[in-house]
Amino acid sequence: MTLSIELRGLSVSLRGRPVLDRLTATLPAGALVALVGPNGAGKSTLLRAIVGLLPPAGGSIVYVENGAPALTDPIERARRLAYLPQERILAWPMSTRAIVALGCLPHALLRTKESQADRAAVDEAMRAMDIAALADRPVDELSGGERARVLVARALAQDPDILIADEPSAALDPRHQLDLFGCLQARARSGRIVVAALHDLTAAARFAGTIVLMDRGRIAAIGPPRDVLTSQSLRAIYGIEAVTVDVAGLPVVVTTGR
Repeated sequence: MTLSIELRGLSVSLRGRPVLDRLTATLPAGALVALVGPNGAGKSTLLRAIVGLLPPAGGSIVYVENGAPALTDPIERARRLAYLPQERILAWPMSTRAIVALGCLPHALLRTKESQADRAAVDEAMRAMDIAALADRPVDELSGGERARVLVARALAQDPDILIADEPSAALDPRHQLDLFGCLQARARSGRIVVAALHDLTAAARFAGTIVLMDRGRIAAIGPPRDVLTSQSLRAIYGIEAVTVDVAGLPVVVTTGR
């Protein structure tokens, strides 16, 4: 499977206000793609456009598989694409396991009972996010970090070929951040597409294979972390003085001032 997301001169407006301006890029499978940039740069808007929640005002978004347009059928797209929004909203006091099992719904449209494959997918997703012990707990009794892990598990249970996540590590403690990024990296390395908006520049530098640096609705730079997260680019885009250094062989972005 060779799957990619192509942005072809993409522009998006919200209530008549331009937010994304003629974005052109290919988001490949095989490496975690991190969208970074200041507040208001357009990261969340781009993710919502990719999953079809916002229509283009110009240009297009094309899923390409083996050289041809893909995911043109809404049911197929629902099965193969999962979206984790920034808002961690859980409206009903359902059990943790019931919430995670909702991720299997796109594959179970014609089934009335949970299949063995569904059960296995739910169990694996809960293990990956370390919430198996919370299976019977109502989600409205969980902490913010636990709820965040439940929603990540719901997306994983879908077993999507494309996973779009907006600030997936928000509210997670360091241990569970490592679990999360390890899981996202593994999915990407298996040949799937993982695109995540991140504010944590060190996490982006450490775990992402491709960085998309956004500023005021445009792509300022795209490429490997060390090529994109330079002192010059961080100064120009964020207005900060920062350097990327190695700590125990891993890249760490250190901010030294405004």
